Amino acid sequence: MDHSLDLDAKHDTSSSSGHAPSMRGPSGPSRPAAARAPGEAPVAQLPGRHRAGAAALRKTRAYGVRLACAAISIGALLLVWYLGTHYRVEFYVRFKNVPTPWDVLREAGHVLATDTYATNVLNSLRRILVGFFIATIAGVGLGLLIGSYGAVRRLFMPALEVLRPIPAIAWVPMSIMLWPTTESSIAFITFIGAFYPILLNTVDGVESLDGVLLRAGRCLGASEAKLFRHVILPGVLPNIFTGLAVGMGVAWVSLIAAEMISGQYGVGYYTWEAYSLVNYPAIVLGMITIGALGLLCSGAIRLVGGALMPWLSYAKGARK
Repeated sequence: MDHSLDLDAKHDTSSSSGHAPSMRGPSGPSRPAAARAPGEAPVAQLPGRHRAGAAALRKTRAYGVRLACAAISIGALLLVWYLGTHYRVEFYVRFKNVPTPWDVLREAGHVLATDTYATNVLNSLRRILVGFFIATIAGVGLGLLIGSYGAVRRLFMPALEVLRPIPAIAWVPMSIMLWPTTESSIAFITFIGAFYPILLNTVDGVESLDGVLLRAGRCLGASEAKLFRHVILPGVLPNIFTGLAVGMGVAWVSLIAAEMISGQYGVGYYTWEAYSLVNYPAIVLGMITIGALGLLCSGAIRLVGGALMPWLSYAKGARK
């Protein structure tokens, strides 16, 4: 008996019954049309303008969620501060002498009306930028050389490892003797604080680079300059920016300590002077200013890093 006749009859019956055969993709049944909302179309089938609008909407929502989370986090901190000072909590942590948020806000209104506060902020920013810029150039440059060449590593690392455990604040007396002006000594201390995190992260980035990439570049005829530009530097950039972010935090710690000890201007000097004068709201205002300036500097580093390394958004394990 011819089985082809039976197959043809079944095919005719199924097509005449008005039911289309189910469509199956490579990984299973496709999404039925009834499950989609009315008028909804797959993202891949949307026109280019609509796809761009959908992507912009998703990005806007993501930023909105991030801002909401940041507001909740900071709001919780302010609420704890307000409740502790309002009820004068004295359970291990004593809020009896801590000024209230309103006291600090009034102090900020008084200080912002003068030029002293702006002068202190500008001096601290100038010092941090000078010291951090020099530390970036020296740390990244020397880190690339140490990580790439064993002779450079054997020559420089022993001396650097001897000096690295010395905290930046311990360099204050020596820096006053070494440098002719106070500004130079404070910039040097800021440089010391930022230099080692940048250096060590850069060295680690070069040493952890996949050797297959280097051998592939050499086999394809790339010169050392092109190999450095197109293989080594992009591969080390994530470690470099990690070192920059850590170095910026340490640089602020070193700067504030140096300004408290030997400075005449700056946010650190302003905070220490407020403590000497028993001006508690000014102390908290100085602390908030240090935190805000550090946040702005770290945010700027992250923005530059995101612009220079857009591929990290698509890397495996990256946060979406």
